[in-house]
Order: sequence, then structure tokens, then C-alpha cells
Amino acid sequence: MNLTYDERLSDSPYVERIWRTQSARSIPFTSLAFSNWFIVFWKQHGKNNIAVHGPETRAICAEVPEYADFLGIVFKHGTFMPDFPISNLVNSEIALPQAASQKFWLNSSTWQFPDYDNIDTFISRLVKNDIVVREPIVDAALRGQLPDLSSRSIQRRILRTTGLTYNTIRQIDRARRATILLQEGASILDTVFQTGYADQSHLTRSFKHFIGQTPTQIADISKRDQLSFLFKTTDTLMNYDVYK
Repeated sequence: MNLTYDERLSDSPYVERIWRTQSARSIPFTSLAFSNWFIVFWKQHGKNNIAVHGPETRAICAEVPEYADFLGIVFKHGTFMPDFPISNLVNSEIALPQAASQKFWLNSSTWQFPDYDNIDTFISRLVKNDIVVREPIVDAALRGQLPDLSSRSIQRRILRTTGLTYNTIRQIDRARRATILLQEGASILDTVFQTGYADQSHLTRSFKHFIGQTPTQIADISKRDQLSFLFKTTDTLMNYDVYK
């Protein structure tokens, strides 16, 4: 049984996507490389849990806990938590302590576990209390809206707020976009062309590192393993030389 994700946008300029899913049994899955950080809440056997996940620079094999309900907030590039240095979160996560059955500790205060319907209120409280802040120049730069700053200054801001270089973000997001194209029925050669890979070998090398499966596996649903949450975003800038 594969996981099915519900997802929606948020009115918050800090948030890229909100998602939820449920698991019936423990299953292996491929956790894809991901250039955004996110918070995930899950309830299993009556216990609530929360963790802050940093960006992932490679695909890894993981296990979905059985009989659990999950709720996630994916934050936009340029959004960060000053008390959780993003450089310490890359390829890592931090579990937040539970304060009571329905509450957890964050920045020396107790917070109520949100649900899918009231999570926007939870996000607003994070922003109001300066637990989550935003560097809007970073998101704009990654979308091709070049600010009036030097390349070096933009690179520093990208690294400080995302934990990744511009080039790493571009490579991860390109591989994820290529995965969606293959899932939607595009041929491997068309995917190579549309996403700017040099050739099929280049695509395959990228997939092995960032996606953990080959393009052929992704294109064939009978060979495809369960993947972590994958969604369409506005394309990041595809001019490879802008911030070198």
C-alpha cells in the first residue's frame, strides 16, 4: 500500500506547501533529496511527535512508521528559524520535546499541536513571535527576480538561510522536477531536454544521487518504490552560471 498525500498552499509568504498522509503498515520508502526545510508532526499509537527536518542533499532509504498520521509544513527558501541554525540541520533533524499530550516545547514556551485545518494559525503565531523569519531576497533570487546586489552577497544570503549553495539547490530541484515529468509520462529523452541535462547519462547520475532510483524505475510505475512527498513548484532559475 503506497502513501497518498493531500497537499495545499498557504496564504503565508513563509510557506511553500502544507501536506498530510497516513500509514497503515510500516513500509520502506525512498526519501528524496530536498532543498527546503520542514516541520513534521505525527501521531502514532496515541502519542504526538514533532521534528524539524533540514534540507537533504542526497536520497536515503527509510521506513514509514506503522499506523501513523502525518502533517507537514514545507517552508520557502529564505525562511529560517534564528534559534535553529540551518547549517546544523542539513541532512539532519531535531525532535522537539513534548510538554503534555497535546503540547510541545519550542523556544522555552509550550505550543499546541496543530491540525490540517488550523495549521495556518499556528504558522502565523510562529511568525508573530519571530520564531520563523524571512529573507525575501533569497526566494526572489532563486526565482530569477534578480535583486540589486552582488553575486557574492546573494550567494552568502542563500547559504545563510538555506544551508545550501545556489548550485546545490538548483541540482536538487532539477532532479525533483525531472522525476515529476517522468511520473506524468514524459519520455526520458524529453525529460533530459526539458530540464537541461547534458544527456541521459547525466540524468541517470543525478537521479542515483538525489532520487535514489534510476529514470527507468521512475518512469515505470511497476518498478517504482514509494517516494517521499513530491510536488510541483515554480521553477527555480535555470541559468546555471548566474551565481558562480
